[in-house]
Amino acid sequence: MSRRRFSGRLQETVLNVAAAGGAVCILAVVCALLFNITLIMFKTGSMSPAIPAGSLALVIKIPAEEIAVGDVVTVDRPGKLPITHRVQTIESADETTRTITMKGDANTEADPAPYVVENVRRVLWSVPGLAHPLAAAANPVVLGATTVAVSSLVTWVLWPRSPRRRRTGQHAAV
Repeated sequence: MSRRRFSGRLQETVLNVAAAGGAVCILAVVCALLFNITLIMFKTGSMSPAIPAGSLALVIKIPAEEIAVGDVVTVDRPGKLPITHRVQTIESADETTRTITMKGDANTEADPAPYVVENVRRVLWSVPGLAHPLAAAANPVVLGATTVAVSSLVTWVLWPRSPRRRRTGQHAAV
């Protein structure tokens, strides 16, 4: 295989991989907007062993009426960080509001006070160990380096190529 042909295939492969990555990113944004799906990172081990510290979880926002005992949900707390624990009990406060008690799987006791919620974020699935690399990717130095790398890649792939010089001894027919 000639060097030029190899370079062309490499460029095509790189573009296809980049396009697939871009499509995944676009799909993730559309899902987040349409279905209220977001990511959360677990900093503590209160949900171990089911969800250890350093896990990344996919969560979906649901109304309080859909909460079930045993669900792992994230509750937003005014003035504090959100908390993600397993639902222990549910009581109806009114048509749209529920009072729930929660407990972390690794905790010996339930959370000290019940939570009154209109909606929560239910954990769909989680991946252990993925939170740390994702948090590292948000570092400004990493983001800057990624921007420079992607810009260089696009420039390399799309830069116009000059036609190869004709070899000595070859003449075009006139």
